[in-house]
Amino acid sequence: MQWEFSPEDVVKAQAEYGLLDFRRDLAEELRSNLGFMDEAQQLRSFNLVYDMCYALATDKKFDDFLSAYAFDPPTCQFLTELKPHMADNVVMLGAILQRLIMDRVEANMPLAHAIEDVAQWHAGVVVGQLPPTKPTA
Repeated sequence: MQWEFSPEDVVKAQAEYGLLDFRRDLAEELRSNLGFMDEAQQLRSFNLVYDMCYALATDKKFDDFLSAYAFDPPTCQFLTELKPHMADNVVMLGAILQRLIMDRVEANMPLAHAIEDVAQWHAGVVVGQLPPTKPTA
């Protein structure tokens, strides 16, 4: 994806770009690059690629992430080939998460709690249990 701002701008709160924006843009990018798919295929592909971006943005090892798909060699190959093309997306997602954590810390939440709170909020957003708005401290 291309942005008119940098991940650093997001971290420094000089650009308003949140998780909902990122997920929308990633879904759009995948739709335009992966060719025709029905809605279920689009959702599966999006979830797979988003999960990879999130894992890498939160410093998980790629091989550890791939191990969950060891039973499915075509998926492993797809992810391996796609990974270099997602590098900018991984950095931007990491910046979004860092900004969310920093918002909590700046509101006097201890760092460990801020990290856990954003992780829980993120999980709720991804499974659709929480609105995809910025969590409040």
